[in-house]
Amino acid sequence: MPANDRKGLSIRAPSAGRSNMKRLIILCLLLLIAAGGNAQNERARVDSLMSSMYQSGSPGAAIAVIKDGTVVFKKGYGLADLDSKAAITPSTNFNICSLTKQFTAYAILQLQREGKLSLDDKLSRFFPGFAPGVANSVSVRQLLTHSSGMKDHYSYVDRAQYREFWDKDVLTVLRSVDSVYFPPGSRYRYSNAAFCLLSLIIEKLSGETYPAYVCNRLFAPLDMTHSSVIQPEFTISNRAFGYEREKDTFRVSDAKESLFFSTMGDGGVYTSIDDYLRWITAIQQKRVLDSDLVKEAQSAQFPVDTARNLSYGFGWFVAGSGDSKLVYHTGSNGGFRTIVLTKPSAKYAVVIFSNQSGVDLEDLVRVINRIYAIDDTAFVKLEALIS
Repeated sequence: MPANDRKGLSIRAPSAGRSNMKRLIILCLLLLIAAGGNAQNERARVDSLMSSMYQSGSPGAAIAVIKDGTVVFKKGYGLADLDSKAAITPSTNFNICSLTKQFTAYAILQLQREGKLSLDDKLSRFFPGFAPGVANSVSVRQLLTHSSGMKDHYSYVDRAQYREFWDKDVLTVLRSVDSVYFPPGSRYRYSNAAFCLLSLIIEKLSGETYPAYVCNRLFAPLDMTHSSVIQPEFTISNRAFGYEREKDTFRVSDAKESLFFSTMGDGGVYTSIDDYLRWITAIQQKRVLDSDLVKEAQSAQFPVDTARNLSYGFGWFVAGSGDSKLVYHTGSNGGFRTIVLTKPSAKYAVVIFSNQSGVDLEDLVRVINRIYAIDDTAFVKLEALIS
């Protein structure tokens, strides 16, 4: 299966990207040696770091950093579209890939709070005709925590039959698959298919399409007016296009180039740094959103790596505990790469949306954490855990 058909997968950089990472490490050491812990120095060091990773004439990234609950850095780098030469700004809309899962999970928790479902409901309640061995054993909770053991849909698809592939198509190809990788609830295995089925559950119980529900129930209350969800025949304004790095050039890798790009519940949200910050600050400030649901989503729900104290919540990875706890996620879809890392005890967050492959965002964020003197010793790299 082509790597760019996967959501949530961190891909190692090709040679040019690895060269960038070597430069990043060297720059990191220089930055750490450089004097200063004041805000101006921190901003200058992050700006220098990002400028070295994303050149002005190439696909780039937008970034924001929140510390002590205040936005301390926000900027765009590079180009959103190599044809039009439109520059990336904090208002540029990116496909945020698997960061979408936090919105899907929150929507499910809303429906639970309203009494429309139980997390222990089985698939058979929502999808009559689904293979009984799976439908009668897999629960909503297991879909949310990547512990369902459901088969990935990718290998069951006749690619010649599809020009685009949507959540309903995931259901179509998996409905007759009456086997699992392991007994549901017995272990962790990252599953994009699970979140596609969750989006269909949201539609069935709410009576709205997934895009309409997310826009009406999540984006609108937060005034995320420029955010949207990909859907057929839909235009996304002020958007970046995704690009895969190939040696010293970039190849367009977006919805038209990637068959599985367009599934919604696992990775269909488009938003900007400006809009996404409304979501993060609402979480930090415990306003607008239901703080109990946020706490539930950002708490350890299922173990991923017990030895390293890493778990999955509902749409978030959770590492460590107490004041050292980190809550974060990465994403990959076509040429887009994304990451959000938060440290609740410090009201700290760093968010990077990028429209090119080849830069390891997890390593990049850890450099930024050091610039802001954030202890991230609980951090566990996700690359091998979400493929």
